[in-house]
Amino acid sequence: MSKYSIGLDFGTNSVRALIVDVGNGEEIATSVWNYQHGEEGIVLDAREPYLARQHPADYVEGVKACVAQSLQEAASQTDFSARDVIGIGVDTTGSTPLPVDKTGKPLAFHDAFEETPAAMAWLWKDHTAFAEAGEITNRAEQMRPQYLAKCGGTYSSEWFWSKIWHCLRVAPEVHDAAYTWVELADWIPALLSGTTHPSVLKRGICAAGHKAMFHTSWGGYPDEEFLSSLDPKLAEIRRTLPSRAYTVADAAGGLTEEWARKLGLPVGIPVAVGALDAHLGGVGSGIQENALVKIMGTSTCDMMVSPLDKDLPDIPGLCGIVPESILPGFHGLEAGQSAVGDIFNWFVSRIQPGGEKGTHEELAEQAARLRPGESGLLGLDWHNGNRTVLVDQRLTGALMGMTLHTSPAEIYRAWIESTAFGARVIMERFEEYGLKVERVLTCGGISFRSPLTMQIYADVMGRVIEVSRSEQTCALGAAMAGSVVAGKEAGGYTDFTEAVVKMTGIREAKYTPIPRNVAIYSQLYQLYRQLHDVFGTEEYSQNLYHVMKRLLSLRDEVISA
Repeated sequence: MSKYSIGLDFGTNSVRALIVDVGNGEEIATSVWNYQHGEEGIVLDAREPYLARQHPADYVEGVKACVAQSLQEAASQTDFSARDVIGIGVDTTGSTPLPVDKTGKPLAFHDAFEETPAAMAWLWKDHTAFAEAGEITNRAEQMRPQYLAKCGGTYSSEWFWSKIWHCLRVAPEVHDAAYTWVELADWIPALLSGTTHPSVLKRGICAAGHKAMFHTSWGGYPDEEFLSSLDPKLAEIRRTLPSRAYTVADAAGGLTEEWARKLGLPVGIPVAVGALDAHLGGVGSGIQENALVKIMGTSTCDMMVSPLDKDLPDIPGLCGIVPESILPGFHGLEAGQSAVGDIFNWFVSRIQPGGEKGTHEELAEQAARLRPGESGLLGLDWHNGNRTVLVDQRLTGALMGMTLHTSPAEIYRAWIESTAFGARVIMERFEEYGLKVERVLTCGGISFRSPLTMQIYADVMGRVIEVSRSEQTCALGAAMAGSVVAGKEAGGYTDFTEAVVKMTGIREAKYTPIPRNVAIYSQLYQLYRQLHDVFGTEEYSQNLYHVMKRLLSLRDEVISA
């Protein structure tokens, strides 16, 4: 008899449910439900361009709608029964914290705060707290440099403490009404297992370690003295937080009778502790030592793991080095780019070079006819700031080399190339500190839908690019966590080692670097690094007079070849 697990994937615009055969990783049913509040599920404010919130009611409705629809789809297969679902796993965006009351109820569920954006979930891409992030970084440099060492040397506006502090400053009525703050990755498993009360809610090491400065070497979250030096009310939040965090191999609890009835699933099946979507995307891609996994969508996350028993240096510019945040038994390392697909979508949908009906496919077809260097263009992929390695959300995008003959297709290709150059910066940072990148595994929408982008990445990075078998690796990774917490006796697995072998795979088609393209992109990359350093760091002082001239020379060389 086949056994199944369910992965719940809470993304930026929607939630997905995926039902997976535990024995072989076959994905037998899926469903997507779009969030209803705001613009494409995101509550925005025209007066505050950095603001991005979500209403937690969308998460609740999304679970019910998705699971019901996916179960209905699976039921069309004669050998499927909901009684054979043995576990549930959850991944979400992050850092996406939400304020809750003493019982664990989100403030947005109270009438007084139902329409208040500050009382909703602060979505990962909310960058309103850039000033607070800078102050946290400066104070930690003075008082607790070890905190910064484990999160790349700079605290981000995307993360837990900077968002809470910003809320305290701009919406004190919300902050004062909140008993504590809970990451979405922790709240969803708690909701399903009836453990939302702060006294029993289990916090996952993934979000806590990468976004909230949690580390066992200093006793968990940042200490009260440090937080009080920022604001005494932050220390009050610290007192509500536990000293222990859990891995995705741990169960948050069992599915409650209420939720079992709503979803049509067995009562008591284990719900795994949650993790961030990219981290479980790495698991669903089959992450292993010396493999760089790139989750490529609106933004990217770059993941690596290293065994706990290996000495690992602190790496500046990363989004954290956290024991067991991705796989139990391994350090988890996270990096990424704040915008990739978002840049392409911005160009097609907002700039609209092809008009309102212009498409990515049309531009990609034209851009594919161009050779590397032919456009004479060079871009900086910082439209949403720089996550790694500069960790600066106040950086902005740029394009150099335009003339009166520059075409939309040339610009489109230049944006793709710029994100590939940013990806190479991240890969080289890993290798600079001793982590060998022997394989590059990719997943996410771009890796399946844009062959042009993937070939450019292979050429720029100088590596063979492999693509995950699954198009839903985040949800698959979550389902794998559900199979592990279910255990061997229920038909699951005792650990992730066997689950990775049985439930993941790579597609046969690969993207291999083209030597002539590699040679040209290596020259363009050196120019990119100069722009990257002069605009992104305070130390760089080299004159850049040569950059425009060299772009033109490269263009002429390519055209005449």
